[in-house]
Amino acid sequence: MTGDRVNAPPAVSTRASHALGAAFIFKKALISALVALVLFLLMIGVRTEAGPTGQLIYWTRFGDLAAMVATVFGGSIVVELLRQWWGPVSTVRVVPTNVKSALALARRGVAPVLLIFTFLVPVIFYDQRYILDLGILVLTYVMLGWGLNVVVGLAGLLDLGYVAFYAVGAYSYALLATNFGLSFWICLPLAGILAAMWGVMLGTLAFGEIIRLVIINWQSLTGGPNGVSGIPRPTMFGIPLTPGDDGLAAKLGIEFSPTHRIVFLFYLILALALLTNWVTIRLRRLPIGRAWEALREDEVACRALGINTTTTKLTAFATGAMFGGFAGAFFATRQGFISPESFTFQESALVLAIVVLGGMGSQLGVALAALAMIGGFELFRGLDQYRMLVFGIAMVLLMIWRPRGLIGHRAPTVFLERSQAISSDLVKEGHG
Repeated sequence: MTGDRVNAPPAVSTRASHALGAAFIFKKALISALVALVLFLLMIGVRTEAGPTGQLIYWTRFGDLAAMVATVFGGSIVVELLRQWWGPVSTVRVVPTNVKSALALARRGVAPVLLIFTFLVPVIFYDQRYILDLGILVLTYVMLGWGLNVVVGLAGLLDLGYVAFYAVGAYSYALLATNFGLSFWICLPLAGILAAMWGVMLGTLAFGEIIRLVIINWQSLTGGPNGVSGIPRPTMFGIPLTPGDDGLAAKLGIEFSPTHRIVFLFYLILALALLTNWVTIRLRRLPIGRAWEALREDEVACRALGINTTTTKLTAFATGAMFGGFAGAFFATRQGFISPESFTFQESALVLAIVVLGGMGSQLGVALAALAMIGGFELFRGLDQYRMLVFGIAMVLLMIWRPRGLIGHRAPTVFLERSQAISSDLVKEGHG
């Protein structure tokens, strides 16, 4: 006995680590499968409905349940293997210079290509009403996402009642237009101003529910559950898009088509969305925008710099609410009818999910997330039972690989390109 330490052979230690890693992966996959079994047992395994005479009937789908649990089990194994192959999140990976330049060029080219394609959508799909309506819906949520991005992405605040401002804008336009005969172009800024005024009163979840309850119960003003109908359609600066002699088609000497109004609505919401984007980008470069970013990063440091955090928060809420009011006014004039069912908490959750999935603070990411989510819902419309399940799986995968969203953007608008020395007159320790 010499007292020297005896080390295990490298091959033995490697096999032991692989065995421990396999056991960990199997254990985690088994736990995920058990959780999936509990969650999906009543959602997929057992289905209940009211029978023709009112009694409760049920049937089982244990085969689908087993397939779903097996999918979760296998997916968990694949995710853990990919994590081990990819390495820790903090690992620094060297990307070749040519790959970096190609990715940067592609990133800069995505936005112009999408913008050009959006402008050409009414031309390419002129005879496809479904595509045009879907495009209008996507652009509406893009505008809502950009408005909420001011509050959540730039200022770092949580707004679960954003649908309230959407409702304020819609009902403001509907009531002003139907009761006082005001045009869309006059009511549009008024709807934004009224929504911004209510935004100063904070956009909490309770406020969103309060607005919905007020709309339902104040029947003499809002119509209650019956809503408001007969909302005037927008005009081309006073020229209606109707088949009459005073319509736009007659004045231009072309044959009238109902698609003209759809195309006009498409470009109208596109212009409103681009206005929202432009104003947001400009505000980020102003002192108020930099104050929002400072508040998002560290509220204590923001107070230490002398910034009034209360006023900063209220301006963020008011700005985001104004854009929500614009979108609500457009929604009312497009539909011609609004009711409380259009402004539920699910709408707020959907817009917030678009902002978070796209990347808080990223304008392009929000647009891509709105396109993916709204378009994805339409893509899986024929699979009503599995649409939300696929959506949930996609969100989980995105949270694993892109926790900051599709295009995470938290870089400040103004920052120093290089470090600068501070004069010794400004610091106690001497030369800075």
